[in-house]
Amino acid sequence: MPANMLIPEPLRLAPPTDKAGSPGEREILIPAGSFIRGSNKIDEEGLQERYGFVTPLFVNEHPEHTLILPAFIIDKYEVTNAEYKTFVIHTRRPEPQAWIQNGYNVHENKLRGAHIDNLRWISSDYFNLDINPTALDKPQLLSALFAKQAQRDSLAATAVNWFDANDYCRWAGKRLPSEAEWEKAARGPDGNEYPWGAEWSQGLANSGENTGGDSGQEDDESIMPPGSFPKDLSYYGVFDLGGNVSEWVADVYQPYDGSGFDDPNYAKQHRMVKGGGAGMGHYGLSTFFRGARRAHTAAESASTDVGFRCARDG
Repeated sequence: MPANMLIPEPLRLAPPTDKAGSPGEREILIPAGSFIRGSNKIDEEGLQERYGFVTPLFVNEHPEHTLILPAFIIDKYEVTNAEYKTFVIHTRRPEPQAWIQNGYNVHENKLRGAHIDNLRWISSDYFNLDINPTALDKPQLLSALFAKQAQRDSLAATAVNWFDANDYCRWAGKRLPSEAEWEKAARGPDGNEYPWGAEWSQGLANSGENTGGDSGQEDDESIMPPGSFPKDLSYYGVFDLGGNVSEWVADVYQPYDGSGFDDPNYAKQHRMVKGGGAGMGHYGLSTFFRGARRAHTAAESASTDVGFRCARDG
């Protein structure tokens, strides 16, 4: 089913903005200067063996080091579904597969013109509404479907691969943040373990415990609108760098200078993913929400737990 009934514009990717002025209302200026990057942490609790992880934990973060970055501007919030849908409409970008599976791609005009039997079918099979559709008339069903669409509009966008995330930021006149920029925004100048400080505290970030991430519910029921967890706030005032969705950054996965860990994935041109996600389920260990954590995956992959935000030069 098509995402819209509009005639899309040709794909236009603006060059990344270079020193385009002061940060906007939904942007944060990260000042020039040094910060603590990486860690020397080791798996003293035997988590790798306990949970059956193939790759040792923490070693790709070694060694901890100080890095100096110029000023940059980063989005205060993760990109939302509504924002990404605007990009899809205007660039003829293929819709995320998850939108087809959950009905988010269906245009309002399609819903209004559908027969009530079809509405009852898609409300259960696509929209996953927790209602009895046979008990509702068409206006009631439409109201429920539009409410679900509006709810999904505000959620952090996911199921987007690295190339699409990169193109969205370019289309917006920005770019993906580098791994170092993302980590500085998350950890502050002194290398906080989590955006809010040194210690993990359940409930400060959307790690899935309270939103269905470990309950088998559909993925978007564990994701929240960006900024929903006011204490998941970094030293600089950036939201959701601890939880909600993991985020693509610009870099190819490579070792830090001075690292003694030889990961075969360094040769695979994987792209970096930073931050924890609410859909991690029983693997939602606090260690996965640390600012220093270095995850990675193929650039073509599109996970319902991975989104992104944009940045630009300061």
